[in-house]
Amino acid sequence: MKILVLNAGSSSLKYQLFNMTSETVLAKGLIERIGEENGKLEQEWVDEDDTKQGNVLTTPIHTHQDALGLMIQQLRDANVLHDLRNLFAIGHRVVHGGNAFHKPVLIDNEVISSIQSMIPLAPLHNPANLQGIEVARELFPETPQVAVFDTAFHQTMPPEAYCYAVPHEWHDTYQVRRYGFHGTSHQCVAQQTACVLECDLSSLNLITLHLGNGCSATAIAKGESVDTSMGMTPLEGLVMGTRSGDIDPALLFYIQREAQLDFDEIETLLNKQSGLKGLSGVSDMREIGKLAQQGDKAAQLAEAVFVYRIRKYIGAYAAVLGRVDALVFTGGIGENAASIRKQVCQNLDILGIQLDTEKNAQHSRDTRALHLKTSKTQILVVPTNEELAIARSTVHICMQSPK
Repeated sequence: MKILVLNAGSSSLKYQLFNMTSETVLAKGLIERIGEENGKLEQEWVDEDDTKQGNVLTTPIHTHQDALGLMIQQLRDANVLHDLRNLFAIGHRVVHGGNAFHKPVLIDNEVISSIQSMIPLAPLHNPANLQGIEVARELFPETPQVAVFDTAFHQTMPPEAYCYAVPHEWHDTYQVRRYGFHGTSHQCVAQQTACVLECDLSSLNLITLHLGNGCSATAIAKGESVDTSMGMTPLEGLVMGTRSGDIDPALLFYIQREAQLDFDEIETLLNKQSGLKGLSGVSDMREIGKLAQQGDKAAQLAEAVFVYRIRKYIGAYAAVLGRVDALVFTGGIGENAASIRKQVCQNLDILGIQLDTEKNAQHSRDTRALHLKTSKTQILVVPTNEELAIARSTVHICMQSPK
């Protein structure tokens, strides 16, 4: 059973082809600079001898239709998808599902209309996601397609967690509320954590930290999201690579007046020129770590602000949950940055969180425990796999749907 997972951006397309019988990746690729003459495709695959192969192709890629056509040709050339009819289904990552979608859904015209109606809530993401869906439906007209929403897992948040203290008509008229994102990742690592701990997920209270270029924290009570750091948009919450995270809303009005910037310019600055990049000039935590060790003051401050905000959220979510069974790190930074994990766990003894620094310093790509035996709260690193989670959801929805 072959499942194709697509993640369409405004000028990019990520894809993975899975054999779901063994849950292995047959091929994965990234197409960049869509709309430009110097478009680029990078693909990796496993050949018939189980040997990893790869290629890079530079060519004009004018549209998403061109990108998907190129992807199909490359999958055929790699002998991993000879016939499009052998594709069981396609799963699409969609950033914003609003209040309409609490779980993945089989895509039809009504679903597409709903995703279109949510473009004002996610103007940077939903249009590109939708474009990928529409082109894929044209090229694969007989193949079932499923939308998996970043916001769906957080639809279990109670009103006290998702409501902003703003005029009530904003909620009703403009759908103003906290939605949360990275839901596929948080749900995935929560399920994996339950397997590692050999517990039913419904019995666990977890704080999951998705730390990458985008960052979010989630409080999970008995398997359900009850609070998360991102809000109506992915801008709220933790400090990120280029996003500011939490700020005083009045800062926008002050900067608009004093710097003579319009709100479109401010929105761009907060999303693309803030966070770690705004503090240090660099958005990649690996580079910031090197600079901080060399004594760069701006990098040291960026690292400190990043860590401090995470610790604040851990403390807040511990109060929300009442009991924390495990603190779970995931994402590129969460899985690989031992120094960041060490700093995050400092001064958390009051919450029963005690890090084993020797275990923490050992590099591994596997799921692993990092806590001392005396720690009341377990500390885990659980690699996320959003694409596999989307593929699993796609199979589940297709199997449930009437033929």
